[in-house]
Amino acid sequence: MRSGDTLARTGKMSELFEDFSPLQLMASGKWDGKPFTLIGRLQYKYAQGTWSEWIAGFDDGSTGSLSEDNGTFVFSTAFTSKSPVPTAAQFEVGHTTAINGKTFSIAAYNSVILLSAQGELPKLPPLNAAFNIVELRGDQGDVISIDYGSDTPALSSGRAVLLEDLQLKGLKDEQAKTESGQQFACPNCAAPLQVSLASTKSLTCKSCNSIIDVSGGINGGAAAQLTYALQAEPVAPLIALGSTGQLQGLTWQLVGFQHRMGYEVDDPDEHFGWTEYLLYNKKRGFTFLVDSTEGWSLATPTTGAPTLSPNGSVATYLSNKYSQKYSYKAETTYVAGEFYWRVERGQQSNNTDFEKGAVLLSREETPNEVTWSMGSKLSGAAVAKSFNLKEDALNGGAEGGGGNVFKAADAKPISSIAGVGCGTIVILIIILLFFLFLISRCSSCDPKVENCSSSRSGSYGGFSSGGGHK
Repeated sequence: MRSGDTLARTGKMSELFEDFSPLQLMASGKWDGKPFTLIGRLQYKYAQGTWSEWIAGFDDGSTGSLSEDNGTFVFSTAFTSKSPVPTAAQFEVGHTTAINGKTFSIAAYNSVILLSAQGELPKLPPLNAAFNIVELRGDQGDVISIDYGSDTPALSSGRAVLLEDLQLKGLKDEQAKTESGQQFACPNCAAPLQVSLASTKSLTCKSCNSIIDVSGGINGGAAAQLTYALQAEPVAPLIALGSTGQLQGLTWQLVGFQHRMGYEVDDPDEHFGWTEYLLYNKKRGFTFLVDSTEGWSLATPTTGAPTLSPNGSVATYLSNKYSQKYSYKAETTYVAGEFYWRVERGQQSNNTDFEKGAVLLSREETPNEVTWSMGSKLSGAAVAKSFNLKEDALNGGAEGGGGNVFKAADAKPISSIAGVGCGTIVILIIILLFFLFLISRCSSCDPKVENCSSSRSGSYGGFSSGGGHK
């Protein structure tokens, strides 16, 4: 640490763990037309995993930061509050606060520890000591971070960015990644495993289905201390892990899969299931393909946070209003593949879904964090075409029974079926009522392994935010 012309050694820290980020020191780019260079790097750890924050140095001596956020990146610069900043303990997740006259949602309250650092840093957080970071999110996609790692809280304000929009040069050559650095043995069954993605925090073993936490790195002696959790009753995804598909003009790879259960708030015995496919594109980060009883949809975590009406029935985001559709408790029951957050079987959250036409918003709340996702509905035919699958190749799916899974979102009223008379419709309705009576007595649908509902047609599946926002 430098104070004037005096240098002082303040202590030692652990080495950086390799996260295979495309960023590296001395990479350069532009932010709002101003050139910058990545001069430093900080690695933090909190309850849900780890994240990196890159220090961007501008020509005028000021600095900004480029950090991970929900599988994407956020660029932030210093921000000043016109009024005294409350203590961390005064913020309560899920509530709102005002900064410089603007309302923000309190999205996260986390205790963090600095794991390691590299390069030049404008300040050094306390070594081996926990401190608090509070995240505030606005309804225009902006985010404010309050860092309590020094005597005076440091504020920064930022927004989501795409790496290509920063005109970055000098990124790490992807071909330079060493395969040996990504391979390790499963701590449960010793089967060989490989981490494929730069931001993976959890992955599953294909041999024993264990969920393995790799948020602290896998090199050196860390592999011997990897934690894991066993899973029984494997759930087979309809779309195979590793598959690639074209959506929204981009190529996505399916890297993760999870089955989730929803429970009615007022009646926990009433439940329904849905599945989520985690998709990855190296330029866009992550998005979710959701298969629920109401069809298919595509959703991406938001950087900002919508504003809720006093009774919580309306959410406003980017000047649009969305009406509440469902409110329920959600639980993860099975996972497979790689994830950018530390996923666990049994993770629970309180979810609320909102919609406006074909556009959907979903809110997930845990004790330490509130996250939002935004997406839109997809036709089953579009999903099948995107992943080059035959529409009649698989049965079951979102309806939890026979039939064409990829047409779950395209169902038409009985009266629209060509060539069917009224008498036939009456007979069909009678048969259907009798069938519903039978399955109400004894249903073969198991929502733990199928996307079925014991009470209603189901929700949009919560649009998993992926847990930790970092």
